[in-house]
Amino acid sequence: QVQLAESGGGSVQAGGSLEISCVLSGDIFRDYSVAWFRQVPGKEREGVAVRAGDGATTYAEDVQGRFTLVASARKTLTLRMDSLKPEDSGMYYCAARRGWWQMLRTDFFDHWGQGTQVTVAS
Repeated sequence: QVQLAESGGGSVQAGGSLEISCVLSGDIFRDYSVAWFRQVPGKEREGVAVRAGDGATTYAEDVQGRFTLVASARKTLTLRMDSLKPEDSGMYYCAARRGWWQMLRTDFFDHWGQGTQVTVAS
């Protein structure tokens, strides 16, 4: 059974950097597309970035050029976040689906982590 575990997160000043990581266990990492979503209270969960098993990546327009996905051999997908803005704050969730996809829709993914909080102070 696939399980996702997020780590990292925390608080940072605007303009700063932060990394959050997601470990996929229970299956072969490269067989999955893994994505990051974020959510703030009262709003829908939105896609941030996704990496397919072949390494192809897609980023949401508002994070393009500031966020970077990095995969490691230890079944970990790290989201490096630079030039953070207060509007980047939220609960960040890792999601996965078997296959190589470039989708950033919440209804597309069938495995989810518990989330990790990111707070960017102005």
